[in-house]
Amino acid sequence: MARKEPGKVERIAADLRAKIESGAYPPGAKLPSSAELQASEGVAFMTTREVYRVLERDGLVVTHMGKGSYVTPFLGKITRDGTGRYQPSARAEGGARGAFEAELNRLGLVYKQTPTAIRRERPPREVAAALGIHHSAKALCRHREMKAGRDETDPGEGFVVQLATSWYPLDVVGGSRIEDADPGEGGSKSRLADLGYAQRSIRESIEVRMPTAVEAEALNIPEDRSVYELVHHASTAEGRVVEVAVHVMPTTIWRFSYTWELDAE
Repeated sequence: MARKEPGKVERIAADLRAKIESGAYPPGAKLPSSAELQASEGVAFMTTREVYRVLERDGLVVTHMGKGSYVTPFLGKITRDGTGRYQPSARAEGGARGAFEAELNRLGLVYKQTPTAIRRERPPREVAAALGIHHSAKALCRHREMKAGRDETDPGEGFVVQLATSWYPLDVVGGSRIEDADPGEGGSKSRLADLGYAQRSIRESIEVRMPTAVEAEALNIPEDRSVYELVHHASTAEGRVVEVAVHVMPTTIWRFSYTWELDAE
């Protein structure tokens, strides 16, 4: 039986995918416009639009309205080591300001500093409940669009790889360095330890969902590309939750790694 020839969208997308993966179109490279692809392939304009939508959903391409389509700046995966990333030596490795920067450094990427929105406001009810405060009380909120760059010589502003919103009880962190834009080496977790609230227990839950319109715009991804939502609760040895963080991360960029020691049978 003769093999069915792939449809036009699949065929053209596969060809572009192969060129991207081979380096013919390197990260950040501009791809042919829809009009150019239409002329070279002899297909309808809507076909070329669908080709780029397929590649966008695969995480290979980003499209900027009015500017064209480009190969995504980062084609690999960032591994989030859920077992060891919060160890003091890991999150301050090489002078890193936290676990995220240290993870990028290990990949040969660089952390691109972005403004941290720091404010005192009412957290969502579930966050207030976890922190043990009244739902109408305020907490300290730190929100960042976390960016990576390819290397130190990269003149660009980098690309957003996750959104992170962290909440802390004000009776613990009010007036401390955690309210500063740069909390120092080791990040806010090290400053909590300095305050006498060292974190000794971490609980995380992860689900896959579609991004909101605001999240998709911030992450520069289509609204039909899934994201991980990771909710992080950090507690002291006494069991008090002193940090609740919500991370929103494109599934095409991130992978999670965990290691456990099991009791002998």
